[in-house]
Amino acid sequence: MKATAKAHTNIALIKYWGKRDEEKILPMNNSLSLTLDGFYTTTTVTFKEELEEDSFVLNEQVVTGEAFNRVTNFLNLIRQLAGKSDLYANVYSLNAVPTAAGFASSASGFAALAAAATRAIGLNVNEQELSKITRQGSGSACRSIYGGFSEWVKGEETDGSDSYAVPIVPADYWDVRVAAVVLNAEEKGISSRVGMKRTVDTSVFYQGWLDSVSNDLQAIKIGIQERDFEKVGQIAEANCLKMHATTLGANPPFTYWQDTTLNIMQTVQKMRETGIPVYFTIDAGPNVKVLYLPEHEELVEQTLKQADGVTDVILSRAGGGIAYL
Repeated sequence: MKATAKAHTNIALIKYWGKRDEEKILPMNNSLSLTLDGFYTTTTVTFKEELEEDSFVLNEQVVTGEAFNRVTNFLNLIRQLAGKSDLYANVYSLNAVPTAAGFASSASGFAALAAAATRAIGLNVNEQELSKITRQGSGSACRSIYGGFSEWVKGEETDGSDSYAVPIVPADYWDVRVAAVVLNAEEKGISSRVGMKRTVDTSVFYQGWLDSVSNDLQAIKIGIQERDFEKVGQIAEANCLKMHATTLGANPPFTYWQDTTLNIMQTVQKMRETGIPVYFTIDAGPNVKVLYLPEHEELVEQTLKQADGVTDVILSRAGGGIAYL
């Protein structure tokens, strides 16, 4: 009982920030993302009747502690769905994403784990059902089931049955590029989960953020359908800034930005002033992702690499959905 799956990360253009149910991972708002081909996780899950517990190896290192517990708890869900509660697995993952640095490593990680584990244990699920399962490991991972642009629908039901991702347009619909600017590949000090909860519970700015999301979402979907890059970029950048503003209104206040983060934001703004259409977005970490069109790739890459504090620039196109290897 063995299967291997590959999943890519996604970058949220309309951010997911805050949960209405921590345990089921049900979001406060809909979100929208672009799956990237440059960052991915490949995971093999092997269920064996002779195993007495799960094991997890990530990038050739045995994983223990909280990270292992998240994986084995997620496998418990899949075992429960399959009616095979006493069947344990060896999980082997290769992660081509900096872990816990704001590059959505959990998105590709849990999407690949969900796909490989459900197939290995014999569950016959469609993409929507797989997205719903994946959400319970890592919220943003439910969007990585699909390639191109996808939307995570928050749902209304308390059991989470209507909270899953849906595809908007496939990867080949529009050639939008993303430059991931690596400033600090170390683990961030405040995890996304902790940061979200503190913001939802204490930020005086959080309701304003929520009130603005539906308009942003509606407008950006029109921009995607019309391939209006300026419209999509402006909305994504503004949505990012509003999300990060909520962390400054939390108690105690915090931010994921560093001085180098601000430097890249200003570098992008200066490129726009010279007539180059580029826009930034930032998830829960210091690193910046820059949206651009293919005809400006060389200039964007060179400019970003020359900026102070940049250790690497990784270029991505729109990525595909789950692949079984």
